[in-house]
Amino acid sequence: MIRSKGYGYLVIMLAIGMLIAGGCTAKQEQVRKGAETDRVELTVSAAASLTDALNEIKTAYESKNKSVKLNYNFGASGALQQQIEQGAPADLFLSAATKNMKALVDKQLIDPSRNKNLLINELVAVVPADSKALVRSMDDLTKPDIKHLAVGEPATVPAGTYAKEALSNSKLWDGLAPKLVYAKDVRQVLTYVETGNAEAGFVYKTDALGSSKVKVAFSADPKSYTPIEYPAGIVKATKHDKEAADFYAYLQSKDALDVFVKFGFSVPK
Repeated sequence: MIRSKGYGYLVIMLAIGMLIAGGCTAKQEQVRKGAETDRVELTVSAAASLTDALNEIKTAYESKNKSVKLNYNFGASGALQQQIEQGAPADLFLSAATKNMKALVDKQLIDPSRNKNLLINELVAVVPADSKALVRSMDDLTKPDIKHLAVGEPATVPAGTYAKEALSNSKLWDGLAPKLVYAKDVRQVLTYVETGNAEAGFVYKTDALGSSKVKVAFSADPKSYTPIEYPAGIVKATKHDKEAADFYAYLQSKDALDVFVKFGFSVPK
């Protein structure tokens, strides 16, 4: 009888222990979910050519700023500009051309005191890595073995605008028109060349360096196109001004700039 009472007591204590442990686990789960809910989510609309560098920066920044989650919206700078003009959510804008940033500043959607030219890039012509075509200059793009030349849509893709400027200044734009294949952003241009759907294409140096499936045929003459500058700015409509300002400042820090340089960008002097 004594043994039976002792056994019953043990069962009761074990049950109580399990209830307490279960309660603690549930409470811990609530705390964890609460912490996730409390995180501020920043939406960063950024030029597609910044994808690789910004993804690395995201990992580093979030590891040091547990209360912030970065959500990227990559695309052509012109398309991103239009989205912001139409009221799409965005806290920061990183463009691959100053004209897109200026348009938003002029419309008072970005504070002129909180945008800055952050990076510099270069325009290059690429061909598939296994290409046998001899493409060493602009004139070589007119050769019969170059049947398709990929460029970004000039109206919305800065890389396409720069390519059109360079080809126009070389008196080749009109003549190459039948070969042109337009892309929605510079990353699509890269994909067209990587897959062999275009024998050549114009991308940024940073895109070329990040792909093992293409090789640089030649660099466009820097004097033939507008300098490729990447401004960053805070959208006035942000609901997270402090967090947006903190990330904006971080993008200008040595840690962030070192990442950009690693991916082939240059920093304005």
